[in-house]
Amino acid sequence: MEKRVSKAIFKSRACELFRQVETLGETVIVTDRGQPTIEIRPYRSKKENPLELLRASIIHFNLKHALEPLAAEREE
Repeated sequence: MEKRVSKAIFKSRACELFRQVETLGETVIVTDRGQPTIEIRPYRSKKENPLELLRASIIHFNLKHALEPLAAEREE
C-alpha cells in the first residue's frame, strides 16, 4: 500500500510516518507541488533473493494459457 503526503505534512508528522512504514510496511511518497519527490519504504536486506519473493507469489501457473494471445489480441 502507498500513501502520498506533501512536504509540509511530512515535516510535521515525520516520526509518525516512519513508524507506519516500519510497522505496517507501507510506502510513503513525499510530494512537492503535487509531484512525487521522495519514496520512503521498508528496508530490504540485500541477502533476500528477489526470486524467492516472487516464487511465493505465484499461486497457479498454466503454461497452455500463458502462451495464448491476450483476449484483445485474439479479436483483431
